Amino acid sequence: MAARRAGVAVLAVAVLASIATLVLFAGSDEASEPARPRVAPSVLSPEQVTRTPIRRSAGAPATGPLGAWLLRPVLLRDRPGGRILRSIGRRTEFGSPRVLAVVEQRPGWLGVLTNHLPNSRVGWIPITGADLIYEPYSLHADLSERTLVVRRDGRVVRRVAVAIGRPGATTPTGRFAVTDALVIGGSGGPYGCCALALTGRQPNIAQGWTGGDRLAVHGTQSEQTMGTPASNGCLRAAEADMRWLINNVPLGSPMRIVA
Repeated sequence: MAARRAGVAVLAVAVLASIATLVLFAGSDEASEPARPRVAPSVLSPEQVTRTPIRRSAGAPATGPLGAWLLRPVLLRDRPGGRILRSIGRRTEFGSPRVLAVVEQRPGWLGVLTNHLPNSRVGWIPITGADLIYEPYSLHADLSERTLVVRRDGRVVRRVAVAIGRPGATTPTGRFAVTDALVIGGSGGPYGCCALALTGRQPNIAQGWTGGDRLAVHGTQSEQTMGTPASNGCLRAAEADMRWLINNVPLGSPMRIVA
C-alpha cells in the first residue's frame, strides 16, 4: 500500500510539472506546447565576466554602450526619484543574471529597458544597485529587408535572414534588449534549438493564440520560412544562426527593430 501511495505521488508530481511547462513566445504557430527552456551556458561567458564591472558608484554618468548588471533587487521608477513602478530582482524568470540595457543616464540614475514595461518605455533604477558593464554588441532588425544585422563595436559581424510577423500579427518596432539566451531543445521543436528573449511584447496577438506575448529571436522547425512574414510576431532564424547568436550576443545587448 505504501509503495502504491508513493507511486501515485510521483505521478502527481509529474503531471503538475507537465502542466507548469512554460509557454512564452509570440513567434510560432507550429505548436502550442514547447519544451521548458533552460539558460544557455554561454550567457555568463568569460568575456562577459572580464568586462565587469566598469563602475559601481553614484558619480557622473559613464560613457559607451552599457548594461546594468543588478547587484540586488531594485525599485523601478517612472523617472529619476519618481513614482515606484515595481521591484525587480537580480535574476530573470529563467534564472539568468538580470542585465538591463542602459539607454539614458542622469546623475545617480540609469534609464533602462525591461520586459516589465511597455515596448520602448524607459524605467529608472539607482546606479548604486548595479555594476555597469560595456556592451560591445548591438542588433538591428529591418522588417522590410527581413534581416537581422549584428554589430560588434559598430562593425558588422553577422547578417541573419529572418522570418517576421505575418499580416495581423506584425512584428512591433522600437528599441528592445536581450534578457535571456535560452536552449529550448532539438531543432524539431516549435522554437528550434534556442532563443534570445527580448524585453518586448507583442501587442497584436493572433486570435486563438495561447503561447504568450513575449518577443524573441528564436529558431524554427520550418527554416523554409526565412525571409517571409510567417510568425506571430517574433523573428525566426535558422538553427546555425541561432546557435551563433546565443553563443556570442551578451545579455543586455540593445536591439532596434525598424519597419
